[in-house]
Amino acid sequence: MGKNYINFLQFVIIFIFLTFFSEKLSAQCAGIDSQKVICDIENPVYQSLSLFSLLDGSPVPGGTWSDNNNLRGLDPSTGILNAQLISSGGTYKYTYTAPDTTGCSNNTAVVTLTIGAYAGVGSQATICSDLGTYNLFNAFDSKVMGPHSNGIWTNAAGQEIRSPISVGNIEQKTTYQFTYTVPVVPECPSTPLSSTIFVTVLRAPRPGTPSNLTLCGTTDLSGYTNYDLNELLTGEDSGGSWIGPGITSGSDHNVNLQEIFDTMGANEYHYSYTVLAIPDNNICQNKTSEVTITLEKRLDFTGAKITVEKDICESEIETATYRAKITQGPDFIPNGEYDVSFTVSGPSSVSQTITGNFRNGVLDFSIRPSYFRQVGKFTITVTKIVSNSSKKSCTDIFSPFATDLNIYPLPKLDGAVLTANPVCQNDTASVQIDAPQLLDGKYSITYNLYGDNLAMAETAIVNTIGGKGTFEIPGILNARSGLSVINILSIVNITNPAPQCSNSANVIGNLIINPLPNVNAVKITVNDNCLNERFTARISGLGNLTNVTFAYTISGANSSTLQTVSLSVLNGNTSFPIPLSLLVNSGSTTISGVSLTNNVTGCQSVLQNVSHDFLVNPIPIAPTVNPLSFCKVEEATVANLVPNGNQYKWYTSPTATTPLENTVLLQTSTYYVKETSVAGCTSEAAAVAVTINDSPVPVLNSEGQNFCGLNNPTIADLSNNTNIPSTVVWYDAPDNGNLLSVTTPLTEQGRYYGFNFPDTDCFSSAYIEVTVTLTNCDNVPNNFFVPDGFSPNGDGTNDSFVIKDIEFLYPNYTLEIYNRYGNGMYKGDKNKPAWDGMNYEKSGIAGGVAPNGVYFYVLHFNKDNKPPQQGRLYLNR
Repeated sequence: MGKNYINFLQFVIIFIFLTFFSEKLSAQCAGIDSQKVICDIENPVYQSLSLFSLLDGSPVPGGTWSDNNNLRGLDPSTGILNAQLISSGGTYKYTYTAPDTTGCSNNTAVVTLTIGAYAGVGSQATICSDLGTYNLFNAFDSKVMGPHSNGIWTNAAGQEIRSPISVGNIEQKTTYQFTYTVPVVPECPSTPLSSTIFVTVLRAPRPGTPSNLTLCGTTDLSGYTNYDLNELLTGEDSGGSWIGPGITSGSDHNVNLQEIFDTMGANEYHYSYTVLAIPDNNICQNKTSEVTITLEKRLDFTGAKITVEKDICESEIETATYRAKITQGPDFIPNGEYDVSFTVSGPSSVSQTITGNFRNGVLDFSIRPSYFRQVGKFTITVTKIVSNSSKKSCTDIFSPFATDLNIYPLPKLDGAVLTANPVCQNDTASVQIDAPQLLDGKYSITYNLYGDNLAMAETAIVNTIGGKGTFEIPGILNARSGLSVINILSIVNITNPAPQCSNSANVIGNLIINPLPNVNAVKITVNDNCLNERFTARISGLGNLTNVTFAYTISGANSSTLQTVSLSVLNGNTSFPIPLSLLVNSGSTTISGVSLTNNVTGCQSVLQNVSHDFLVNPIPIAPTVNPLSFCKVEEATVANLVPNGNQYKWYTSPTATTPLENTVLLQTSTYYVKETSVAGCTSEAAAVAVTINDSPVPVLNSEGQNFCGLNNPTIADLSNNTNIPSTVVWYDAPDNGNLLSVTTPLTEQGRYYGFNFPDTDCFSSAYIEVTVTLTNCDNVPNNFFVPDGFSPNGDGTNDSFVIKDIEFLYPNYTLEIYNRYGNGMYKGDKNKPAWDGMNYEKSGIAGGVAPNGVYFYVLHFNKDNKPPQQGRLYLNR
């Protein structure tokens, strides 16, 4: 009983203790309320103030803080406060809430801060008048804390003002004084309550108020070839400088807008007018005004086109949508918004205006589907285009333009008929289709084949005109000879890339397929020959074929594309010449058969291993030749031509086939020589220019054949009477005559033959024949000596009676001699000039010998009526 009493007493004591002291214990968890006065808030230490350290008692850490005044600067998790972020002096409370631990729920403590007023540290500020307004708080010293925001501003006159202030339109530098005063906080009476600042405003440069200019560059610029840009400014400082297109210097303010438009085109041209700040003013900046001169171009829509998407099939009318595209012509259409007016005509008619944007010369817009509700051709015509961004300074060039949109009917093969000509195995078959309901166009059909050949869901293309067209069945589907049945199942109109209208069908026709010719025994041979000569290909093993087409290729030294030749066949054989154009190179060449066609049925078989090698022997290279020349008198023949030898043949033309004999005389002409190789191949003809040279015939001067014998003329004198005295040579006969020296005397009626013989040229083949007369003595003194005797004794001295040189003076003279009895003894003339003392007149003298004695002569001059002369002479033997 005593122990139980004691335990009960202990419980009561503990219960009373816990009940009495629990409130006190709980209050200590958040600490005890405290307060702090801060009169030097500008001190940097108050940028990080620990509120937890200000609590009295023994607060439990880990709680959270709250700002009773909802100001800035508190970190609620750490209790660190940046007190300098509080914008005015006064008293502020912060509550600490202890962590949620046993016995400490809802426990808080309050820290009360009293912050003294702070007016900041004033300073000097310099600004430019172009700011418009200025925040006076920017003039405080930025190195320290800024002032509290609950103060008031007064100017130098003590008048209350507001910040920011208007700096105004000043004409010169002006300095203003302002005072900032904050309300006093009683707990900090000694804190400075005001600060003074000074604001100096500098005058900004004035670039003027700009205005813009808009002109039609195409038509309106004739008066703007020296336009003053200053006309686009008002109120500007003078002395500024312009920059922009057409400005050539800092002082230039005139531009040639016509030239700018001509060289740079339509555009917005921007010009800047800059006025410089005062040189010692580093606050104000240079100021610039911008003006825009818009030079518009008259838009030229010539050549513009419209396309509309898209053509459709009649089955799509209910669901189709349409989009149009306008594309500029040669003239560029600027990007921007335009109003486009258009009409739709055709099965229905309507007009509409839409707004769209040109982008890179293209404008897209949609067209209502309700305009196109039936099959037919619709025409969409653009009737007007107006730029919404244009300032309308120009009148555009525009003519309506249009495009068509088609709604096509479905293709129909109702009542169509198929016909096909027989074809060969593996050949493509052409099938004619007659479909009255098909419009002209291009179609794709789907068909099946059955019968001797079987194929399913094959396709083909048909082009129809007037309901008629053809399509092809590939040869691979015609592998078996016999009968194939064609069944068309469907048709698609593919005339245009889109749309491709389709429809079902059921059209049937027949196709007969012929067998291919048998070519197992076919062979071909070609004999060797010369390049450019005839090569004949001989084909054998053609069986009972009668008319074929042979296809072949050439390979090896020569090559060709596929060649074909149509041939008649006799007893299984035929032949044909290979075109020379296929055999242009010498060397080993192969002819290979490719196919053989039976022209009766048109069926063709491919040839395997039908080939033959043959030689195309080379043609010798045309001989190397040089021009040749000969003298005509040499009488050169073909044998004298170079080159020569048995392998060379000479011709009168490059195409001649008969060579010249070696004895043929050459003429001035072109001769052709060919060389023949050992293989019997003849080269191309080489042309040789042969020249037969001849010196010109001497020409005798007028009367050049006449001389006076008294002057003893010689061959040299005759030469001097020609046009070439230095090169003429003389002979006493035209053929095989003797060459006469220049000293050879000329004779009366002597015939001389003159040839031209220049030192470096040919002896002339022609000559002149000259008969000389020595009686041209009219200008020679008319005297001569008549001898008075002679002694014809044969001693060689004075053996005859001759009147020397009389034949030159009196060529027609006659001489008569008489004896003393008057008997005639002799009659002479120039052809019989000398009397030798013999009796020629049959005077009866014995022996005809005139005796010594005196004789008489009578000389008849027979010229100029001169009377005869008589005299005597003495004959003494």
